[in-house]
Amino acid sequence: MKLMNDFFVKFIEKLGSIDNTALFAASIFPYAIFLYYLYKIKSVNKFVKTGYSLTVLFVFITIIVSIFTLNYYDKTLVEVDFMHGFAESFLTLSDFVILFGFIKMLNKLEVNNS
Repeated sequence: MKLMNDFFVKFIEKLGSIDNTALFAASIFPYAIFLYYLYKIKSVNKFVKTGYSLTVLFVFITIIVSIFTLNYYDKTLVEVDFMHGFAESFLTLSDFVILFGFIKMLNKLEVNNS
């Protein structure tokens, strides 16, 4: 069991040391494809589509705020709590819009099936 724990700890440490900047930048392509096909689906309402699109705004705001905290505070975004909270609020907003859209879709399904 100790051997497995040591392996797991070393694996997690190795993952933590990898620079994920390129992976983060490359992730925009599959997300853009996802958005493209999402907008083609007529049964998905505009709130869901807008919410998923707002996630791109969250990423953009996070990048801008990260650059600001590095230049103004000389710290990373996660080290400046109120700026980190400000950036994360955009993710909360997009999640709320997505949830609202799915709730509307479910309510519409219940009315049609009754």
